[in-house]
Amino acid sequence: MNTLRPTGAESGRVIAVLGPTNTGKTHLALERMLGHASGMIGFPLRLLARENYERIVRIKGPQAVALLTGEEKIVPPRPSYFVCTVESMPLDRRVSFLAVDEIQLCADPDRGHVFTDRLLYARGETETMFLGAETIKPLVRRLVPGVEFMSRPRFSQLEYSGPRKLTRLPPRSAVVAFSASDVYTMAELIRRQRGGAAVVLGALSPRTRNAQVGMYQAGEVDYLVATDAIGMGLNMDVDHVAFASLRKFDGRQPRDLNASEIGQIAGRAGRHMNDGTFGTTGDAGGIEPEIVEAVENHEFPALKGLFWRNPELRFASVEALLHSLGRPPQEPGLIRAREADDHLALAALARDAEILKVADKPNRVRLLWEVCQIPDFRKVMAENHTRLLGQIYRHLTSGSGFLPADWLDNHVKRLDRTDGDIETIIGRIANIRTWTFVSHRGDWVADPVHWQERTRTIEDHLSDALHERLTQRFVDRRTAVLVRRLKEGEELLSAVSKQGEVLVEGQFVGRLSGFHFVADRSESVSGTRAVAAAASRALKSEIAARARRLAAEPDEAFALTSEGILLWRDEPVARLAAGADLLRPVVEPLSVDLLDHAAREAVGQRLESWVAGAIRTQLRPLFRAREAELTGPARGLVFQMSEALGSLPRRPAEQQVSALSAEERKALARLDIRLGVESIFLPGMLKPNAQAMRALLWCVHRGIAPIEPPPPGRVSLQDARSWPVGFLEAVGFRPLGPMAVRVDMLERFAAEIRQRARQSPFAMPPELLSTIGLKAEDLPAVMEALGWREVKGEEGGILFESARKGPRGKKAHLPQKNRPEKGRRRERPRDPADSPFAKLRHLVSS
Repeated sequence: MNTLRPTGAESGRVIAVLGPTNTGKTHLALERMLGHASGMIGFPLRLLARENYERIVRIKGPQAVALLTGEEKIVPPRPSYFVCTVESMPLDRRVSFLAVDEIQLCADPDRGHVFTDRLLYARGETETMFLGAETIKPLVRRLVPGVEFMSRPRFSQLEYSGPRKLTRLPPRSAVVAFSASDVYTMAELIRRQRGGAAVVLGALSPRTRNAQVGMYQAGEVDYLVATDAIGMGLNMDVDHVAFASLRKFDGRQPRDLNASEIGQIAGRAGRHMNDGTFGTTGDAGGIEPEIVEAVENHEFPALKGLFWRNPELRFASVEALLHSLGRPPQEPGLIRAREADDHLALAALARDAEILKVADKPNRVRLLWEVCQIPDFRKVMAENHTRLLGQIYRHLTSGSGFLPADWLDNHVKRLDRTDGDIETIIGRIANIRTWTFVSHRGDWVADPVHWQERTRTIEDHLSDALHERLTQRFVDRRTAVLVRRLKEGEELLSAVSKQGEVLVEGQFVGRLSGFHFVADRSESVSGTRAVAAAASRALKSEIAARARRLAAEPDEAFALTSEGILLWRDEPVARLAAGADLLRPVVEPLSVDLLDHAAREAVGQRLESWVAGAIRTQLRPLFRAREAELTGPARGLVFQMSEALGSLPRRPAEQQVSALSAEERKALARLDIRLGVESIFLPGMLKPNAQAMRALLWCVHRGIAPIEPPPPGRVSLQDARSWPVGFLEAVGFRPLGPMAVRVDMLERFAAEIRQRARQSPFAMPPELLSTIGLKAEDLPAVMEALGWREVKGEEGGILFESARKGPRGKKAHLPQKNRPEKGRRRERPRDPADSPFAKLRHLVSS
């Protein structure tokens, strides 16, 4: 630490400008500094230093001003003015004017010793100015001989307005919370209720913070949610400050805010001559009357002590350094500071035998202390940070004495990515700030300019990404615009684009697909009514025009998906639902809210007409049979097939089949209805399109989610039990134990079995199994389902015989109702000469 000791001739005039917020203290100090040939001013935050650096640059030009913070250094060749964070003030440089802002932070448990050091030892040659609260006045008088005091009254009044619900805060309000999670929670709620909020956290980079504050200052949002960092001189047009909590974690434990802390933060309300108010959110409760009185009158208890750390450090050894850091103060009013981060890091590294072995000389001990002063910007991983400091120290004390370029590159390049959520990017910014700090040590890195530019570029990219994430998460620009327009009493402009995008005041609020309006998910509560009204006005004429167009469309404009959704020009407009029977589903529009009665009728009639035509087209063979002039058993059989969507097992319909006359059989044959031994079916209903329609109609009629039929070309399925009961039959498959076979292939398989059954019992050749993809282990179950049973052959082989026969070929007794009538010979239908079965028999017989 720099320990400049002022002498009487060098110290010049020392002035303490004390008073509440909004008194123009900082403005006065900058004016006085720019009136000198040279000057230096220290601020408590990097954000403030950057803000005032840019302000002075606009007046004096970039060549006259230097910026020095822990991780940002802009130093032209011969600067006249230095704008710094308090920790980074170069006290070995002589300047005519020197100032320190927020000097009451001498009482801060974490950083107070740094401010106390500046209070005691930092001086300008001509003039020194300390800016802060009146609470430090007695201790400044005691510790700084010859100091002059200047009081500054507040420009405007500050008044307590009590607790209010977060959703009822007035515009231009700042909500103060004391953790990042609370800030996010408040900002989320304000976004949903009021359209959005800017967010300010201590972890934000200056670039992100300025972008967020700029958004607030420009009126894009009317609310700001921040930590108590805004209490340190951040100048914004805030009319009201609301405390979301009256407790904070001070680094050791949660505690209540004291009156001066509340006053410091609440004082951000009101700008220059504009009065301000302060209060709490509903959950925080009210503020005690005595504290309210103190804040409104700017009267707070004086500080009782300032934190101090010995500036005269001994570097003879690590042990001597630690001992000198722990030396207590001798002056009344000073309190020994608790161990700061650099002190804790040194104590941790002192337990490393390897580090102690290297730190064997004063210059090595001094270097170790400088390494320990690398800030832990993350503040959450002390062990990892100490380990990193140890690595840096080892590199600096070995080899060339510089940090290896490849090692630096490995750490830095891992941070050069902008993906991830808010916390991830904040974490990367904290990490890159560490390497930016390191890069400004020209005696530690071989090419400091390169690393400074690289780390600054990465931080800028991360800052821009963070601003974008914060804005996306906490600002509903659409609702902010609409609420502002409504507040101004302006008529909302709305329209619907050709692509179906619904725009309100130029803001996208949702999409119109067919007749269904889908509001954008990001819609906030406060904007819901305004958006709904505007969208309704925009869609009223559009919906009527669309209904007229749909009613006049040709069939080519419509389509039906496998999920039962009707599309009009590729946009969903309705869905199928169960109707009177399988072949007559009803059409339900996806949205009726925007359709009046007449439009709904017109749309429904057109869609129902198209659906009926689409079903007829895909199931043409079945409709041809339904509409044929049939009588008696033939008509009944077609009715059963219609109920079963085109195919059914033979056995349940055996009685009607037996009753068919020769003419009726011919009529059915002309309709291509196959009266198989196992099934009755229409081959045309086994085509892929017909099967897909059969599957859809079956599911719609049962009110279940549509199921895809078996893939086209599949003639068998191995997992028949995994399908819903009845579904496979509805699409033309016959379940047989563990598998299912398409009905036409089943007939072929059954015909082969009957040929071989003439030599009963018979063996099943392996090549026959492959025709339907039948596995050997499933053969007994499938054969049993077909009416055959397994018997053991003479040589131990597996044979099959009809289950209707008794043991060893004796005919089983049939019930009377199943016996053929006496004297009547049952005709066996012959396969047509050109059928595959006739050809197969010809090949076998030859």
